[in-house]
Amino acid sequence: MPIQDLHELSHRVRAFGHARDWQQYHTPKNLASALIVEAAELLEPFQWLTAEESLNLPADTHEAVRQEMADVLIYLVSMANCLDIDLIKAAEDKLALNAQKYPVEHARGSAKKYTELGTQP
Repeated sequence: MPIQDLHELSHRVRAFGHARDWQQYHTPKNLASALIVEAAELLEPFQWLTAEESLNLPADTHEAVRQEMADVLIYLVSMANCLDIDLIKAAEDKLALNAQKYPVEHARGSAKKYTELGTQP
């Protein structure tokens, strides 16, 4: 059955781990480490590409990136499960904070960090 939302994904990820008795290994430290490893694997296909090439991946590379993105998401959801963090609420809160740090009138078209924009909240 297709997963419809983040809540359902969270439940399925938790059930998958429990069925294999993996929760004993799923500590915040281990999950953060695994997440970083998967994020590095996500970066690998892009390592020597130009910006244009990275936007036009061959089908096999696109699928490899898709798989690595899924790994990153699954580990992030696992970590949220472990720490009882609502990822949607966390993202909502972070977007609100970022809106304060990066007001449109100062940040539009700029890659500067908020500390360089002079807009620290």
